[in-house]
Amino acid sequence: MLTAEAVHLTTLADSYGAPLAEYYFFPDNALLYIRWHGQLTAAEVIRGVLEGTRLLEEHRFERVLNDKRDTGGDWSEALPWLEYEWLPKAVAAGLRAIAYILSPSLDAQIVSQEFVEAVRGQIQISLFTNEEDAQEWLETK
Repeated sequence: MLTAEAVHLTTLADSYGAPLAEYYFFPDNALLYIRWHGQLTAAEVIRGVLEGTRLLEEHRFERVLNDKRDTGGDWSEALPWLEYEWLPKAVAAGLRAIAYILSPSLDAQIVSQEFVEAVRGQIQISLFTNEEDAQEWLETK
């Protein structure tokens, strides 16, 4: 489990000024925790992932805890970009594993499952419904 103190790196706002994604770094665990909010679109997911990529270059984490419990929306148009543009670069920069906490929204779960299936051969990735199981899994990666 994450026992070290988290460093809040930044909060990205959506076009209305509400939080879109919060980014926390756990240096002792080489982990970035991203807590997403709201009804996500492909453009917002790409913007949020680009911010995470910038933080990867700055903080050199190996694992991501991607928490979408507070989200909904269909961001499936971002899937090709995530799979073919972003992920190969992130893996080359040192990203090894992603623990993915699902949204309670069925539509958002379907897109998340499609993403995980598409990238499973490129990175260690697994779906979860709670933070404790996701953290336990990440500790082994």
